[in-house]
Amino acid sequence: MSLNLNKLKSFHGRKGPLLLIIMDGVGIGKADEKNAVYRADTPNLDKLFQSDLYTQLNAHGMAVGLPSDDDMGNSEVGHNAMGAGRIFDQGARLVNAALKTESIFQSGVWDNIVKRSQNGGTIHFIGLLSDGNVHSHIEQLFIMIDKCAELNLKRVMVHALLDGRDVGERTALDYIIPTEEKLKKISETKGLDYAIASGGGRMKVTMDRYNADWNIVKRGWEAHVLGKGRKFQSASDAVKTFYEEDPKATDQYLPAFVITDDSGRPNGTIEDGDAVIFFNFRGDRAIEISRAFTEKEFTEFDRGPLPDIFYAGMMEYDGDAHIPPHFLVQPPAIDRTVSEYLCAEKVKTFAVSETQKFGHVTYFWNGNRSGYIDESLEKYVEIPSDRIEFDRAPQMKAKEITDTVIDLLKSGNYRFGRLNFPNGDMVGHTGQMDAAIIAVETVDKCVGELLTVIKEIRGIAVVTADHGNADEMFTIDKRCAKSVKTAHSLNPVPFIIYDPLYQGEYRMADIKEKGLSNIAATLLNLLGYEKPQEYDPSLIEIVSTGKS
Repeated sequence: MSLNLNKLKSFHGRKGPLLLIIMDGVGIGKADEKNAVYRADTPNLDKLFQSDLYTQLNAHGMAVGLPSDDDMGNSEVGHNAMGAGRIFDQGARLVNAALKTESIFQSGVWDNIVKRSQNGGTIHFIGLLSDGNVHSHIEQLFIMIDKCAELNLKRVMVHALLDGRDVGERTALDYIIPTEEKLKKISETKGLDYAIASGGGRMKVTMDRYNADWNIVKRGWEAHVLGKGRKFQSASDAVKTFYEEDPKATDQYLPAFVITDDSGRPNGTIEDGDAVIFFNFRGDRAIEISRAFTEKEFTEFDRGPLPDIFYAGMMEYDGDAHIPPHFLVQPPAIDRTVSEYLCAEKVKTFAVSETQKFGHVTYFWNGNRSGYIDESLEKYVEIPSDRIEFDRAPQMKAKEITDTVIDLLKSGNYRFGRLNFPNGDMVGHTGQMDAAIIAVETVDKCVGELLTVIKEIRGIAVVTADHGNADEMFTIDKRCAKSVKTAHSLNPVPFIIYDPLYQGEYRMADIKEKGLSNIAATLLNLLGYEKPQEYDPSLIEIVSTGKS
């Protein structure tokens, strides 16, 4: 099947370019006090939401390839779906299938891990210890630990990264304690040595992304590999102590800790002869630590001598750069993305965001593919993110993104552009309502500026989001107790077409199940092309031969 696109007979797009505006983390929640999007002053979004060319899209669960509709969406699977034009089985679903069939244990990678253990090495599991199901799932870890015990592998160490972001902000003990109990039971009943060795909050230890702050990875390396960090006799003691010392502390920002024996010696450093499994299935926050473990020529920080270890990711986190070289579960093979089609048609495009979401409008949008598809036709612009907690500067780099996009639009060089405003998601994750309101208001203002330019240059804008977050900042239980919510929501997201020259040439299509995967076909229609056969239906249908 070729990558050629057929042109629509009765609609050829507009004279100006098509712009896709992705408001990360801006969902459609209940109109109440919990919703920062509702509470924010958003005159531009309010007007757009009254448009005839408005609908809502599912952005979680099976609509984006996750196992069930109880699974929150995220930016990675969201941008995959938007760029691919159809739904692919994603991380958790792939891993669950591999564990269910035990194919994960029937590979050369797993055999190498077992061999390391049988030769006297330790098996180390590093990853996010929660059931958030965005980066990892604790039950997947438990199945692999059980397999190690079944094989009588002598020594297993867990390096527990604390969540507080995709789950409740102070729920670490809900995962640490059952893990400690499980490891202790295995050790006592089978005469093995299974324990937690180190850990820390995900935003402070190990799980950096997009090269935003390598010090995060360095702190993880020092704790996991070198045994450097604040010392405790158990992970639960570490968390309890951090909570007592700072009642406002949240899991994602807890410092690194190292578990020691009675003499104060770290009990689980990573050494020559060991095997390491990074058990996160999502790629963005797994790439940097994978590089640290696998690159011989590594200059991001001084890691000291690289141990002779066998390192495997749960999945291949970067398919083009092959990071890491060894992995347990094959990622989805996403092909025929909308960018591939546009490059085949010689359509010039751009993508813009700040560091925190730059990979989403490039790598994830392009089907987990690094770099350009055709550098002669594409321009990618990354604006460096601030290295501070996002509630302290909720405007983030929205102005810089907007100014950059306006310059690209006015250049006349591009037919299609896409951008991501990270504010609603990154500030939403902090759980700070006032900051989230400012974040949403900032995005609204920037959207208004972009729409003004689109009107001037006779183009079209599509405004949407990849998932919800700022639309649900806290929950209230039956006892009226309020709990801060830092995770993504399960709410739908808006989808609006802003077309100042609209004369009824098309209308919103009557589709029963509408999701992010319907966006790609819609964008192609708005550019004057028919959708590819394999793509999910467009959100619009052409109804006349009106002027274009």
